Amino acid sequence: MSRISGMFAQLRRRKEKALIVYLTVGFPSMKMLPSLVKAAVEGGADLIELGVPFSDPLADGPTIQMASQKALENGITVPKIFEAVKQLRRSGIKIPLVLMTYANPVFQYGLAQFCKKAASVGVDGLIIPDLPPEEAGELLPLARAARLDTIFLTAPTSSPERIRKIIRVSTGFVYSVSLTGVTGTRNELPSDLVAQARRIKKLSRVPVCVGFGISRPDQVRHVASVADGVIVGSALIQTISKAGSANAPQAVVRFLKGLKQACR
Repeated sequence: MSRISGMFAQLRRRKEKALIVYLTVGFPSMKMLPSLVKAAVEGGADLIELGVPFSDPLADGPTIQMASQKALENGITVPKIFEAVKQLRRSGIKIPLVLMTYANPVFQYGLAQFCKKAASVGVDGLIIPDLPPEEAGELLPLARAARLDTIFLTAPTSSPERIRKIIRVSTGFVYSVSLTGVTGTRNELPSDLVAQARRIKKLSRVPVCVGFGISRPDQVRHVASVADGVIVGSALIQTISKAGSANAPQAVVRFLKGLKQACR
């Protein structure tokens, strides 16, 4: 059983839903990553997506684009991210860690080498938004051999046939995008979100987690009423940005505690 599958099994026994959070590696600085990860764990995060900064992040809204640009300016590279994950594991971080990246950095590094190195430093899975199942034929066997979960995204416009195709190649969990467009906080979530999540869950053999636009405890509670997990990204980056480096870890703990309570 993978670390991600084990996490969901534990949560099911406790009758809780997963709180999955996103951090851009290198924002606001690489030096702060360990304290932010530890703060996320203290706040109740069950899984952390570590964002690999990229110059053309097609799925990301302005908040995460800003964080990625700052990380790139800070000189963040894939090798530095691998070293950071290695150090996080050595420091005692035990929850699942997933790399959220784009195809370009993966293929530039070398697909086989990327999978092997990611697994060796303690990465549990990969999310690559611009690599659809039809183009993932080379990735899948390499990820399986390295025991990395592959997490693919469904969209509100995905047909039942496409959802089945995505589910067939997804391990760990299925990432259900709550709305069309890019990431970013929203005042209101789509009215059909719960029905959408239910449709996917009926078809899926792995947990279904919902992300994009979620920022408040009431939204988390609404999504958690049907999904297996809730994904929060832009709102957490905004929390870090507003708090400033000195106060960011404490702000992360406070913010996430309120969201985790809504998952119970």
